Amino acid sequence: MGSRYCALFYSRATLDEAALAHALQDAVARVDAQMSNWRDDSDLSRLNASAAGTWVSLPAELLWVLQTAIQVEIESGGAFDIAVGDLVTAWGFGPPRRCAGAAGRDALPPSPRISASAALEFDFAGARVRKRQPVQLDLSGIAKGFGVDQMARCLEDRGIHDYLVSIDGEYRARGCKPGNQCWTVAIERPQPGRREALGVLQMGDGGLATSGDYRHFREQDGTRYAHTMDPLRGAPLDNGLASVSVLARSCMLADAWATALMVLGPERGAQLARERGLGALFLLREGNGVRQLWIEGR
Repeated sequence: MGSRYCALFYSRATLDEAALAHALQDAVARVDAQMSNWRDDSDLSRLNASAAGTWVSLPAELLWVLQTAIQVEIESGGAFDIAVGDLVTAWGFGPPRRCAGAAGRDALPPSPRISASAALEFDFAGARVRKRQPVQLDLSGIAKGFGVDQMARCLEDRGIHDYLVSIDGEYRARGCKPGNQCWTVAIERPQPGRREALGVLQMGDGGLATSGDYRHFREQDGTRYAHTMDPLRGAPLDNGLASVSVLARSCMLADAWATALMVLGPERGAQLARERGLGALFLLREGNGVRQLWIEGR
């Protein structure tokens, strides 16, 4: 996934750490092999390359992630939508082989767009999916969170119930450290080119994910464009939000909802976070600083 993963945990002294390390590697490699847009041989790439109306057999994990993505799309009113692959390519944020020649607005796909919920048809009994329309899917807003959840499953399967696992800035925690201390993670100050902690969050059982405009972006004609696509506008996000961090029961859901709330912005996003009981930290740019807005979750 172009990143590093980490597992911190407390367990019995007789644990076979080498076997666990191998299992964790297998877990993240499996997610990458199924859901990467950067690999021509991934299951997602096979689905993207398929013709409309053609059934494509998929692994159970990928079916689960696609179904969850559509659930969040519907619940967010379309703010989270995985059918943005063409937009990602047009703005130069996808794999180099796809983005060659992309030129922002000049390379945008034709309107109107079709959402993933409208484009995809599922046959769960047959473990397959087909596209009603020729859309391109991008799982960068949910697959990494799912990968973190799969790491947590590896630990759970070995009887480990006190852990913090992560891939880059996405986390899943359970239990605590010795002395009943909570797991704590840093929230970055949203500054391009620098890594500096703005503060820390204590985590209970669940996932934490952050979506922001300061890590992945590109400049064109003097304007900086963030990598997050706004499906409702058909263009990169531009609403004054620097980042949104979300606490949810799984990292996959936290990942997807962080993107959705980032797209919705501080007002509509905060309202939806309250309605859904999500813990969310919004960082809004104000002059040379940031203002924090915290929504208490259930």
